[in-house]
Amino acid sequence: MPSDPAATAVTLTARALLLDMDGTLVDSDAAVERVWRAWAAEHGLDGDEVMRVAHGRQGYATMAELLPDRPMEVNVAENRRLLERETADTEGVVPVPGAPAFLAALEGVPHALVTSANVPLATARIAAAGLRMPRVRITAESVGASKPHPEGFLKAAAELGFEPGECVVFEDSAAGVAAGRAAGMRVVGVGPRAAAFSPTVHAPTLEHVRVEPRDDGTVRLRVTPEAG
Repeated sequence: MPSDPAATAVTLTARALLLDMDGTLVDSDAAVERVWRAWAAEHGLDGDEVMRVAHGRQGYATMAELLPDRPMEVNVAENRRLLERETADTEGVVPVPGAPAFLAALEGVPHALVTSANVPLATARIAAAGLRMPRVRITAESVGASKPHPEGFLKAAAELGFEPGECVVFEDSAAGVAAGRAAGMRVVGVGPRAAAFSPTVHAPTLEHVRVEPRDDGTVRLRVTPEAG
């Protein structure tokens, strides 16, 4: 007899939601792979190893891990060029399943975008996916440290006016999940990558998340293993 999805649903209550972009709201994997595998080839690095660490963090931090002897100013300068390439390459950028309805359900719910992309890249990808840009956004320009440092999530919580424990993070990458946990927040891991990084709860897609605003100003999140 099939199990009842409601019986295995996980419910979280929060006052604010903090949303990663790539892999969480926007499926940009094809564009990310094109740019970063080209970079790997330019530097004689294994493309699979580069992709293992590239997701979820700012490009200079990825470069620093893969080329530890290279001066950071070189990484920062090269990352600016890669950001330009990424911003220009939106082919195949689409919303993660369930993202349009999920964002629509957040109208009136305090929420923010917290992304390792800069403003031009975030704007290009959100537009390419046909999604609404959250009013509050913490981008690469907003922080001094990349995920997995918690700075971005802590800044977003402060800007929205909530304590870390009142926020729930939505993330897909190892760096992002670690950043949310380091910020003292619960984390909903979205997509196939996230399951391996021990989020508080895992949602295969945003189709598996139901958003229920409540009269007391909180929002209840119901995450199920089955859509709906």
